[in-house]
Amino acid sequence: MKIDFKTLSMMDLRSTPGEVLDRVARDGEVFVIERSGQPKACLVPVSFLLPDVAPERIAHEIGGLDEKKENYKLTINDNKELEISTRETAAGKAIVLRIVLPHGYPGAAPRVYAEGLPAKTSGRWPDGALAIFGATATWNAKTHDVVRTLDLARGWLRRHANGRKDGKTP
Repeated sequence: MKIDFKTLSMMDLRSTPGEVLDRVARDGEVFVIERSGQPKACLVPVSFLLPDVAPERIAHEIGGLDEKKENYKLTINDNKELEISTRETAAGKAIVLRIVLPHGYPGAAPRVYAEGLPAKTSGRWPDGALAIFGATATWNAKTHDVVRTLDLARGWLRRHANGRKDGKTP
């Protein structure tokens, strides 16, 4: 893919930030931001980083988390997938839940990982993701979202914690 970068001074960005942002989001323009003639940062459309997750869907997911007043962090992994992480507690242990929106999302179900669980914890797929959806047929791209996924993951953690308390889960 050929990218035509345009340079933009920090002063120009300060004077018309809304216009510049619209040009990036709407028209796909790409800018190298310069300060004192030195390149400092790039301004690119979201689609450059997450090529097959629509910006409207990302906005929907983030809006849902904000509406529920969730405390979350957004990152992009090495596979250019959006990751949403939140801190939880299960069975007295600090857990970080990571929801990964894969390429093709929402057509493909998100994967959820719980960092901080013992390595041999049952109820996970071979890649370590929590088995919260069972077969992918249980994921409904039209009605399910990250908030629903987070609720299911928290339910999984509660069941795991209860199993540990009862001695049924390692």
